[in-house]
Amino acid sequence: MNIILSGGGSAGHINPAIAIAKYFENHYENVNILFIGTKTGMENELVKKAGYNLLQIDVEGFKTSLSFKNLKPLTKFIIATLKMKKIIRNFKADIVVGTGGYVCAPAVAAANILKIPTLIHEQNVYPGSAIRFLAKNTTVTAISFEESRKYLEGAKNVVLTGNPVRESIIKADSKKAREELKIGGKKLVLVVGGSLGAMKINDVVCDYIKNNRKENVKFVISTGKRDYDRVNEKLKNVQNNGYFEILAYIHNMDTYLAAADLVICRSGAITLSEICVLKKPSILIPSPNVTHNHQEFNASALVNIGAAVMIKENNFDMSELKKAVDKLLDNDALRNQYGENAYKLAKKDASRLICESIMKFAR
Repeated sequence: MNIILSGGGSAGHINPAIAIAKYFENHYENVNILFIGTKTGMENELVKKAGYNLLQIDVEGFKTSLSFKNLKPLTKFIIATLKMKKIIRNFKADIVVGTGGYVCAPAVAAANILKIPTLIHEQNVYPGSAIRFLAKNTTVTAISFEESRKYLEGAKNVVLTGNPVRESIIKADSKKAREELKIGGKKLVLVVGGSLGAMKINDVVCDYIKNNRKENVKFVISTGKRDYDRVNEKLKNVQNNGYFEILAYIHNMDTYLAAADLVICRSGAITLSEICVLKKPSILIPSPNVTHNHQEFNASALVNIGAAVMIKENNFDMSELKKAVDKLLDNDALRNQYGENAYKLAKKDASRLICESIMKFAR
């Protein structure tokens, strides 16, 4: 069985595709996987690190308003779709799956033209433009929130699956992770600004570290590669002694998440799914720079059941962060309760549901 997966740009689109690929490989025989990406997206690093072949196409996103600037993206989309038809034929694809990002549009559109079974997966409440564009002609549209249905008018076979979480996350063990990272008896606060980093989160956390020191606590900051040097510069004169560690990117996120006592992060859907599976309390700072403010909707789902503290970015400063950190880090019982509440939203079988849904229609 030959399967093409396409999703790109950020880890939030790529990791679900990798989770789906792994599930296919682990539960079906004679599976061949091919990924489609762009030259600039994080798929070039993450897909290759996961051990899969990646072919690149040249495509870019459309402007949200009518504009002559869309002529170039439209031309690229048409050329990429034609290229994808050739790739699909040469690979003899049985299934084509798209997990979001504009790179998946020509891949899934070409498969729809060729009448190859297709599935698209939306991670957030409000579907992205590529998913909305493809849904009417795609075989199966998988969603992570029931509320998404109302935004997908005309879509065929809409299935509620949840977000695929990598098995390495699902199977991660907190005790083993803490031993591997040599945390000892310290409380670990993991700071992640998304796969590309978040300057605002980095700045506020740096201010916190400069002005506050808690006993038996360690901060691990994943800055994003583009902000790594700047964060090091901000903290170069701060006494460390094991109080903080700065990393450009965390590849073994399963280990760090499992070891963490508290997570400070954006509220991308995949990140929240992983937090819920591992029962982690969190302080969420939704990105204001996303379509239809969907990260705030994502965060509210956890806040409403007492699983997280949300701080909107325009209110996010050292004082607000200190209140939230003190509230959760100094109260073990409350922190554990937040983790248990988060687990109520966990969906461990999303990859299975997605794979079974598309297999119903596979040739």
